[in-house]
Amino acid sequence: MDFYKTLGIDKKASKDEVKKAYRKLAHQYHPDKKGGDEKKFKEINEAYSILSDDKKRAEYDTYGRTFAGAGQGAGGWDFSGFSSQGGPFSGWDFSDFANKGSSGFQDFDLGDIFSEFFGGQSRKTKRGRDISIDIEVSFSESVFGTERKVLIRKKMICSECSGTGAKKGTEMKQCSLCNSTGKIHESKRSIFGSITHTVICKECDGKGKIPKEKCSKCSGVGTTDKQEELNIKIPSGIENGEMIRQSGAGEATKEGINGDLYIKVHVKNDPNFRKEGSNIFTNIDVKLTDAITGAEYKLKTLDGTITIKIPAGVNHGDFLKVKNKGVIVGKDERGDLLIKVKIIMPKKLSKRAKDLLDKLKEEGI
Repeated sequence: MDFYKTLGIDKKASKDEVKKAYRKLAHQYHPDKKGGDEKKFKEINEAYSILSDDKKRAEYDTYGRTFAGAGQGAGGWDFSGFSSQGGPFSGWDFSDFANKGSSGFQDFDLGDIFSEFFGGQSRKTKRGRDISIDIEVSFSESVFGTERKVLIRKKMICSECSGTGAKKGTEMKQCSLCNSTGKIHESKRSIFGSITHTVICKECDGKGKIPKEKCSKCSGVGTTDKQEELNIKIPSGIENGEMIRQSGAGEATKEGINGDLYIKVHVKNDPNFRKEGSNIFTNIDVKLTDAITGAEYKLKTLDGTITIKIPAGVNHGDFLKVKNKGVIVGKDERGDLLIKVKIIMPKKLSKRAKDLLDKLKEEGI
């Protein structure tokens, strides 16, 4: 699946263009809407989750996948760039790999194999787990934006050892698992035969040394479970089901970087208003006589009560527009408020009212 085609945008599209395209399509294909398409809606959300994230988008643009779990066939590897002519892979045909998937290669890791050909394994920065939560906001809050305070229990850096896992003042000793080399050699079976694979020692994290005494508070892990209050900013114009990412607000890990926090926003329905793009729609009930002669009505909006002028001769179903009373889409930019006129027909008429109507008939009205 081409995420750019899914959102109908160019590969050079800016973040704002990605967001605008997502909002438009998400509204169009939302499963709860008439004519919605759940499969298409999921594809749109998947595309947005990748292209709205700088790191994932860069990986997708470079490799055609992201390394957070996306990818197709053979563990997500793309072999289209490897030639069967010359090089270390001369004589090998990779054309079937992408179609067979990873199920046929359970006994070896393609990542391990290629790392051996290209200089072995480098030490990667560890990263804590991502966290996901759900937040519900009112229709008005989704239009103007709001803030929420949430209490989250997660792994945080140990306050006693500052994440080292060692007791304060303790000496370091050689790691017996890797003999202080920081690396361990493993053998794996592959399509190329038996390959000796070098991995980072998990006991010492590649340092070759470990503390003689571990931190008593975290037992050497470097992190402890704590509660943290976070302030979540909900941007104006957010759509139902849209995700917000807070970089570094996820779980911590020993001598690594924090994961991210993902907030899924649920917008409550409002009986009086609905959104379409940057515009807000509502209804106004108008008496028959006011529709004929014109009048002024008071209408409650998200911005407060305003006066609406009903033009003489307005028809049932006509829309009246109030500019700059819609969704906030920029610093000084808003959509419009569109008011649908519903003419209320009288259910009972007095004799005098009937006589007046008869006279109007005589006038050809």
